[in-house]
Amino acid sequence: NFTYCPATGLARGKEHSEFAGWAFPFPGVFLTEEFISEDEESEIVELMDRDDWKPSQSGRKKQDYGPKVNFKKRRLRAGSFTGLPSFSKKIVAQMRACSVLGGFLPVEQCNLDYVPDRGSAIDPHFDDWWLWGERLVSLNLLSKTVLSMSCDSEDSIQLFPTSRKENGELSPPGSLTQTAARSNSDEEGIDCTLTPKLVPSREVTVAVHLPRRSLLVLYGDARYRWKHAIYRRHIEHRRICATFRELSAEFSAGGRHEDLGKELLDIALSFQGRPV
Repeated sequence: NFTYCPATGLARGKEHSEFAGWAFPFPGVFLTEEFISEDEESEIVELMDRDDWKPSQSGRKKQDYGPKVNFKKRRLRAGSFTGLPSFSKKIVAQMRACSVLGGFLPVEQCNLDYVPDRGSAIDPHFDDWWLWGERLVSLNLLSKTVLSMSCDSEDSIQLFPTSRKENGELSPPGSLTQTAARSNSDEEGIDCTLTPKLVPSREVTVAVHLPRRSLLVLYGDARYRWKHAIYRRHIEHRRICATFRELSAEFSAGGRHEDLGKELLDIALSFQGRPV
């Protein structure tokens, strides 16, 4: 019932719904369109398809490049992991130019293949945070889709009436405190001078539209507070998602398992891998 707006960082109530005209800040999402070219996309998919796709859950197929993990028992070892694929070296280098991906060192890549004929989808979930770090990075290939965000929290979300420029477009929000202190906030994306309203978090869903060849980063609240999902109705054509994950603090410099983390990163960043 809300749609994320990359230009403003707001989740805006959908038109013709009870939340039309209302919005709230939705932090922790970074989206950049046309991250790679059409030619680069074709080359990447062709190289992916040279390797086998293994059956996965909910009508998906997958290719894993990463260490062998038992999340329930919290056990981790390199196993047959030989690194990320060679074609990802350029992708990872381009990622580091993004403002939110400074120092990003992926230790795992998971390619997921979605097609409508198989009813491909993935239920609302959190990615593990014992092993994986804060930033989840996904490259959306072959077709557009929608990432659906939902929250199981018992708390409430404060909605604000949206304010608009003269041309009718929402403009980016400033500090909520500063906005609330102003008598006129027409230049802001949300108007805190009017009475906000509270709604239970469980009643709110946010659609993040992912164009073809876009790069998405989830971090902060969008990583740890909001579950993400892809529903069947949003898979219209074949879609491949390449997700890259970094190590958690426990496996990074200064962490309890720093040495194991360094070993796995050295393997990952050799870019000589095949699917495990």
